Parts: sequence; structure tokens; C-alpha cells
Amino acid sequence: MATNLPSFPAADEHPLDTCIRIREIAPVVEVEFPGGVPAYLALTHKAVREILAGDNKTFLRAPEHWPALYDGSIPEDWPLRAIIQGGHLSTVDGGDHKRLRSLVGRAFTPARVQAMEPRIQQIVDGLLDDVVAAGDGVDLVPAFTEALPMWVICELFGVSAEDRLRLRNWTSTLLAHTTPPEVAFATQNDLQAFLHDLVERKQREPGEDLTSGLVQARDEGDKLTTDELVGVLWLMLVAGHETTVHLLGHAIVALAQNPGQLALAKAEDRWADVVEETLRYRHSVMMTSFRFTAEDVTIAGVHIPKGKAVGVVYQASGIDPAEYGESANQFDLTREQTGHLGFGHGPRYCIGAPLARMESRLALASLYRRLPGLSLAIDPDDIAYSPSFFTIGPLTLPVNLGIANP
Repeated sequence: MATNLPSFPAADEHPLDTCIRIREIAPVVEVEFPGGVPAYLALTHKAVREILAGDNKTFLRAPEHWPALYDGSIPEDWPLRAIIQGGHLSTVDGGDHKRLRSLVGRAFTPARVQAMEPRIQQIVDGLLDDVVAAGDGVDLVPAFTEALPMWVICELFGVSAEDRLRLRNWTSTLLAHTTPPEVAFATQNDLQAFLHDLVERKQREPGEDLTSGLVQARDEGDKLTTDELVGVLWLMLVAGHETTVHLLGHAIVALAQNPGQLALAKAEDRWADVVEETLRYRHSVMMTSFRFTAEDVTIAGVHIPKGKAVGVVYQASGIDPAEYGESANQFDLTREQTGHLGFGHGPRYCIGAPLARMESRLALASLYRRLPGLSLAIDPDDIAYSPSFFTIGPLTLPVNLGIANP
């Protein structure tokens, strides 16, 4: 199904650089994804905001709204099917989506999130003890930026410690565009089986965790089926840790590259601003999973026919000069935050935003308070990034601690 469209991702080019280059063509551009599959990319702030506002109306997430998936145009073994047809919260629309979000919202309340702050701080401090003990050269990705979000989200949902590494590996495999088809489908099957088992265990032995709360809501007659509950868990567990992993990684890299900004954050305790500017400047989500046009639609002046797939590119929209000026691609804590799209917009606004903000703020404040002389032990240009155009972030962050006797 090869096309003459621009390739995304392009060979030997960072996906963000590809998006910036393609954005010169138009705010929304049809491109060729791996496997020769055509779909659109929304690349400007205006285009992205328009699409997000159209969720559950002109843009739908259920895969049956993309005819090419079923008419033979797209191969059955296309690896991205494992994500697009994954049976999770982000693939339902309309009333079903509203109902499921409402159920999650009743369990995932601001009060519940706020009550987690002491426990998150305790986890952060314990991880930093291990970082200090490891000494210079320790890699912050496995030791801190991956470990913290995995620990927090798994504790929140009642996933045992011994299962956390499996969950992390499944997520990384599913979201990598380099994963072979047979591996992607097997991984999705394994993750779904794990989540079904988790639901069954929480029904037999409920606890104080969020999964038990959702199981109870289902059993009390809220019409939440087992498959729907598994779909909620899929999105909350996968997206709930993956995006924060990369948010922390991007923040550490940005602060290393901008020592003046780091000094400002330390001097004025501006870690909440660090989180917001990182969300704008280098969003963890390169591109969302696809939305599908429910009708012919015009976005930022570009016509998109009915039944087409559209990917929303958060990273490119966050550094759109039309929205943020000539300094759009500069990390600047003093920038006036005028409503970035870091947690989305409209009916699919991220339900986990308060947790991600609090977790990231505590992590960064504690890291630089404990290790004020922290520095990268690698040139930022040599940092390897995850092979994914869905979520993207540093795979390794070796650091020097900046203390004489760790």
C-alpha cells in the first residue's frame, strides 16, 4: 500500500524534526506511516485544539470508523493494530466514553490524589537514597524516572511489586514502532490477560486500591462490564506511568541544557513551572493514537474526508511559533503559560493530570534539593530516545551526583 506521501517517521531523522519540517507544508498533512499506511498529522496548536474540541462529535476513536482497517487496504498484521484495536478507554466514544470517565472520576478524585502526596514523597526519598548509594554514573532512567511513576501507578491500582517490571516491558514493547507484528499482538494479548486476572483477583480479595473501587462500582450495578473495566485499566496503567516517565526525563535534559533556568527553579522553588514548561516544550506524547473523521471536516483550513485517520502531534503543537512566538523552541520558566495542550482539551482532557503534576513536581524538587550539583554524564546530543512516535523520551540518563562523598 505504498504511497507518494511524506514518510513518518522519516529514516535518520528525529520524529520531532520531521514534524517541524512537514509543518511547513500545512497545519494538517497526510503522511505515510510504516507499512505504507496513509493518515493525517495535525501539527499546529490551532489544528490540534480544533480536533480535541471535536472529540465524540466530528472525531471518533472507535476503530470501526476507519474503513481502511477492514476493507483490505491495511494489512492484517500491521503492528499498530495492537494499539488502535486494543480495547481500552481511548477507543470508545460518546455516551460510553462519558459513562466510563464518570466511573473513573468517582474513584479517582482530587481528594484521593492529594492524600497520596506523603506516600509519593516517601517513595521519592527512598529512590533517591538508592541513587546516592549507586554514586556517579548512575542511570536515572531505571533508578528514578521510570521507577517512580511505575511504583506510584501500580500502588494506586493494586499491582504487586513483582509485576511492575512486566508491565513496564509490555508498555515499552507496545508503544515502539519498531516492534514486529507478531510480538506486538502477543504483547497485547499478554497484557489483556494480566488485566483480566487483576480484575478477578480484586473481586475475590478487594483492597483499598483503585482497581478494587472500580470492581465495586461494577458490582453495584453501574453497568461496567469486565471488558470495559479492563479497557479502563489498560489506559490508566499504560498511559498513567509512561507519560510521567518521559516528562521527568525531558525536564532533566532541559534543565541540564539551560543552567540559568535550573538556577531560577532552585532559587525560587519553581518546580511547578518546570513541569508546565516541560509539558509545553517537550511533551511526552509525540502523537496520540488515531482519531477518525465522522464526517468531512475542515481543520485549520485543511479538508479531511470522512473515514480518515488523524494523529494529534502534541510535541510539534507545543513549539508552534504561531502560538508561542519566535522563542517557541526555547525552554523558559518565565514564559506566560497561556493554555498549553499538555493534558489535552475538551471531553478527553487527561483525568490523571493532577497526579502527574504532583508526582513530577515532588520528584524534581526532591532530586535537585538532594543533589544540587547533579549533572549529566553524557552529552545531551548522545542521549538515546525511545523508538516510538506515540510516546517518546530518554532511554538513558547517566549522571554525576556532584557530591564528594556519596
